[in-house]
Amino acid sequence: MEYRRLGKSGLQVSAVSLGSWVTFGNQIGDDVAEELMVKAYDAGVNFFDNAEVYAHGKSEIVMGNILKKMNWDRDTWMVSSKVYWGRVAEPKPNQKGLMRKHIVEGCHAALKRLQVEYLDIYFAHRPDVNTPMEEVVWSFHNLIVQGKILYWGTSEWTAQQITEAHLVAEKHHLIGPIAEQNQYNMLNRNMMERDYLPLFSNYGMGTTIWSPLASGLLTDKYFDGSATNEKTRMDLMVWLKERALGDMDKVEKVKKLYELAKGLDVPLAHLGLAWCLKNKNTSTVILGASKVSQLEQNLKCFDALPKLTDEVMTQIDEILQNKPVVPVY
Repeated sequence: MEYRRLGKSGLQVSAVSLGSWVTFGNQIGDDVAEELMVKAYDAGVNFFDNAEVYAHGKSEIVMGNILKKMNWDRDTWMVSSKVYWGRVAEPKPNQKGLMRKHIVEGCHAALKRLQVEYLDIYFAHRPDVNTPMEEVVWSFHNLIVQGKILYWGTSEWTAQQITEAHLVAEKHHLIGPIAEQNQYNMLNRNMMERDYLPLFSNYGMGTTIWSPLASGLLTDKYFDGSATNEKTRMDLMVWLKERALGDMDKVEKVKKLYELAKGLDVPLAHLGLAWCLKNKNTSTVILGASKVSQLEQNLKCFDALPKLTDEVMTQIDEILQNKPVVPVY
């Protein structure tokens, strides 16, 4: 397993990690969730991602029970949670957002559900335009001082909002965010490859990227003939078109990527994951899985890295036609 520094922090995170969104406490049984975590940990994964909103808190409960049962040495793994959306379907006032009350109470609740004494990373799951940035930064800083979290980060914040958080932290000598958890994949590149570039150079931000396979769009199953039933094939293509938001040009690009991956003798998923890992600003790629065989397969994505030569990367850009234009200042 490859390990990387999480931005300019001293924290070392496995280049691929395991997330629980959609699956834990929802799509899969607790026994499968345990198998996935054990398989990941045994493979060298040391970062497990969660959030208060995942399965309305049940995802954290499932993960917490597994961590307690496994009793792995605490200094061999990291766990994160995220605060903003709340844990109930229809939150009442103060049960959602980034006001100090919800950040603090959300942290206490996450610690209880995960059965840990501290969170390694606590993310602001979305920006909160109704709460002053000073209040947000101070709240996370105080949790660090109290030993309830070790680091904090942002998720799906704009570059301007993250910059503002750092400026507040610098002004008051507080601890700013060390990482952004953003979506990044071959079909979604602008934030990572353009907007966040000043954050990487000015503040040393790390990234814990999600949806590296575009919610399953960048996988073989739509094109490899594994769906032998005509109805299944049609259902898959309908789902594919919906996932591409009706953009048939995007579907055609994925088909070409599949053919490129086949020519390289790697699964399309491995091509997509390795492509994300090639970005020097990617700290860790969060994998999602609903079965152990799927996780086992994706953990082999490092084998595809040597095949992503400069020539292949150029071919990918020619297929995608979406490489961001970086402003020159």
